[in-house]
Amino acid sequence: MFDDMIFGFLGPSSPFTYIILGAIAFLLFGNRLPSVMRSLGRSVVEFKKGVAGIEDELDDAVRTADEKATSKSGEKTEV
Repeated sequence: MFDDMIFGFLGPSSPFTYIILGAIAFLLFGNRLPSVMRSLGRSVVEFKKGVAGIEDELDDAVRTADEKATSKSGEKTEV
């Protein structure tokens, strides 16, 4: 809803919208724009690494729980 108020007359994803946003970014950051974009890219990469780490830990926990459940059910049938 907020996007409609700002760029409602341009449409949600028109190329003109991106041109305006790029011009605003250039005016605000000027010479620092490459370093700002570089640090933004690094932040995104670190965020993705963090999410992947959480997913790996979750997968390991589920796999461990499944192995425990399988081994317990296997012990009961053997006894």
